[in-house]
Amino acid sequence: MRVFAVLVIGLVVEVTALVAAFGAWGPLTTFGLLLLGGVAGSVLLRREGTRALGAFSEALRTRRAPHREVADGVLIAAAAFLIIVPGFVSDIAGLFLLFPPVRRLIGGRMARRAEQRERAMVLNLRHGRDPMAGGAVVDGAVVDGAVVRGDVVDVRSEPPGRPELR
Repeated sequence: MRVFAVLVIGLVVEVTALVAAFGAWGPLTTFGLLLLGGVAGSVLLRREGTRALGAFSEALRTRRAPHREVADGVLIAAAAFLIIVPGFVSDIAGLFLLFPPVRRLIGGRMARRAEQRERAMVLNLRHGRDPMAGGAVVDGAVVDGAVVRGDVVDVRSEPPGRPELR
């Protein structure tokens, strides 16, 4: 739902910016600026994409985990998408993502968030909760926040094997 809300808000902002640009500069200048942003973005995208691919190859060659390089690649792909989408706001956001300092800042936040999720998943697994099942207990029961190990016993009013009387 958040992604849909962001897309709708982004679309409204883009249309508003394009209408304002048409009114201020006219259609020819607006179209020229959109075209210029796309060309400049594609040149920067090619350059930064080649750099990111080289850094990724170097990390693999030196047998180092390519976490930063993968984050760069994802952010460059996001920048490519933003530049392809026609509009001034998306072009500006895409161009910002192509600058290495901005990618380092956002990539660092992505890495910290991934580490937090990994830690939470490890803790959940250690305490018997299945993170894929929304924190449901895998083996045991949770009593006052603590996992109590044990077997689940089916409690019925009749002993097993006897038919119910109705």
